[in-house]
Amino acid sequence: MQKNSLSRISLALVSAGLLALLSACGTSLNKAPVEDRTPVKAGKPATGSAAATPAPAASDVKPLPGIENAGKPGYYTVKPGDNLIRIAMENGQSWRDLVKWNALDNPNVIEVGQVLRVVQPGVDAASVSAKPVASAKVETRPLDAKTPGAAAASAPASTAAATAAPAKIEEDDISWAWPASGSVITSFDEARNNKGLDINGKAGDAVLAAADGRVMYAGSGLRGYGQMIIIKHNAGYLSAYAHNQALLVKDDQVVRKGQKIAEMGSSDADQVKLHFEIRRQGKLLDPARVLPSR
Repeated sequence: MQKNSLSRISLALVSAGLLALLSACGTSLNKAPVEDRTPVKAGKPATGSAAATPAPAASDVKPLPGIENAGKPGYYTVKPGDNLIRIAMENGQSWRDLVKWNALDNPNVIEVGQVLRVVQPGVDAASVSAKPVASAKVETRPLDAKTPGAAAASAPASTAAATAAPAKIEEDDISWAWPASGSVITSFDEARNNKGLDINGKAGDAVLAAADGRVMYAGSGLRGYGQMIIIKHNAGYLSAYAHNQALLVKDDQVVRKGQKIAEMGSSDADQVKLHFEIRRQGKLLDPARVLPSR
């Protein structure tokens, strides 16, 4: 009896030892330091044990592209919420030209604080902004084709600005037409952030090119405009057509005045309407001042 009791006690002690060993192994696996093996990216706050990693030295921080041109005429500093399409439209340029002029590897990746060239290389930005747009026929070259750079003005920029004729709001030989048959429900009022005319209609109504030109952009990449089209008419003028339900033209397509380019809709809008803008050298104009009277 005594021998059997001792055997049972020995077995119990062995079993307890095995359970303790297995429990210790399981605890060790649950605490494996996975976060320690994740590389820490420069400039990004780390978590867990990686938080103790020192920040990169100031000398290791790469300067933003183009920062040396910040504040110069013909350059634009990227702000939060910007994208290349908006920057191009507000400077009267094709986004493809901005890609080329700034040697951008990916047009979808620009950084806040980055400085972009928004005037063609070789052109004096100060004189371009001061001079009125010369009368010009519709350009038929592709917008992403290489164009000869104009020679820089021999006089200083300040002299060119002083002697240039004041800019005038005029048609510049562009034959304009209304882009839709509906009535104007909201007039141009830049102070109230209405950058063009809102024209009413029914879903599917025709949206027409307001003048001859080439499609600079067709898509939905600009927040607040829905499905939109931007047409460049000459060196100075472009027009924009927003909130469509369907786009009937593509980038780089030549269009003629009165051609159906889209169907009216309510994309990114609270009702069916066409939002129509005209820009001259990137600056907003009241479309009612250049469109023919009805």
